[in-house]
Amino acid sequence: MSKKPTGAETISEALMRQNEEETVSEDEEPRACGVCGDQAKGYHFNALTCEGCKGFFRRAIKRSTQLRCPFLNKCSITKNNRRSCQACRLRKCQAIGMRKEMVMSEKEVLERRIRIKKKKMLDAPIQLSSQQKETIQELLCGHRRTFDSAFSSFSGFRPMDRIILSVSPRTSSCANFLSSSSFCGSFEKQKNREGEEVTKSIIFTALPHVTDLTTYMIQDIISFSKSLQDFRSLTMGDQIALLKGATFEIMQIRFNMVFNAKTNIWECGHITYCIDDAVRAGFQPLLLEPLFKFHHTLRTLGLQEEEYVLMQAMSLFSPDRPGVQQHSVIDELQENLALTLKTWIDCKRTGPEKHLLYPKVVACLTEMRTMTEEYSKQVLQIQDIQPDDISPLILEVVSRNPCDDF
Repeated sequence: MSKKPTGAETISEALMRQNEEETVSEDEEPRACGVCGDQAKGYHFNALTCEGCKGFFRRAIKRSTQLRCPFLNKCSITKNNRRSCQACRLRKCQAIGMRKEMVMSEKEVLERRIRIKKKKMLDAPIQLSSQQKETIQELLCGHRRTFDSAFSSFSGFRPMDRIILSVSPRTSSCANFLSSSSFCGSFEKQKNREGEEVTKSIIFTALPHVTDLTTYMIQDIISFSKSLQDFRSLTMGDQIALLKGATFEIMQIRFNMVFNAKTNIWECGHITYCIDDAVRAGFQPLLLEPLFKFHHTLRTLGLQEEEYVLMQAMSLFSPDRPGVQQHSVIDELQENLALTLKTWIDCKRTGPEKHLLYPKVVACLTEMRTMTEEYSKQVLQIQDIQPDDISPLILEVVSRNPCDDF
């Protein structure tokens, strides 16, 4: 028996008294089930019972037939004979306060299990599935085989003409790069069919080199796409439609991997490019200004290689490209890639900013979609002015006809 507290006790005495009460409480006899007298594990359906009587009450309530006592409805229920008369046992359960309305239906039990499972999933650490890991590995292998940041395989190209309209690579403003609105030309001497020398005007001096670079990039993007099992499993028509829609975007994603946001230079191995090189190739501010901002925005996200390749794949498998037939198949592929990217970010990234990274990547993909049509439009305009310098492969990419083959 614990001491009765008094108003005059000190703090130490009060603490000692509480310790004594806790000791007495711990030494108390185990509580007994109100139905059979077995050791009770807790309150079930509003009464203190053992696990056995808890399960019995649940089953008895769900029974469709009524229980009947074979004797005089006065059976004594104990631990040893509690299975002898179910009717009296049920009556005893109800007598101590067990309530049938607290027994959950099968539907309620299922819903409860689902809630518990969801909670466990939310509480459990996020992990990449084996399939997601395989997807990332396949993308990395395909990317590394088809993209060399040093551009060591880019050879035999026509040289970049920067003699006319030169701009310092240290220029830090897009506006400075785009300050010249007129294009200076050079001239080439060629022979006509009669052998006489004629003069050909070159309006866009950097166009031959940019054409060679773009063609080289497109060929690598095609190889990357064909390295993917999911891409190869699609019909040839859908493969072409996806490539025509995504090539410009994937090309910009790859160029972003070599973009130096501090110097505004694309560092492609021994060759470097600035935005003014695109001006000299005939592209206009309507495309170049948002494109320049895009590269700055994406580069400042500090994406890892895995995030870049997943971004390329999400762009490639876009079900809403013109000419696509297998919409549901490609939509599912893109959904899986998006989930893989989000899971990767949740697993591998740290810091509060990681929660905004995925929506920012998606926003960058959306931004590129708005530039693709303008890019195609400007390429066709350049081709009208200087037709001999645009390769057939580039024209195929920007063509509106989805049935052409690469």
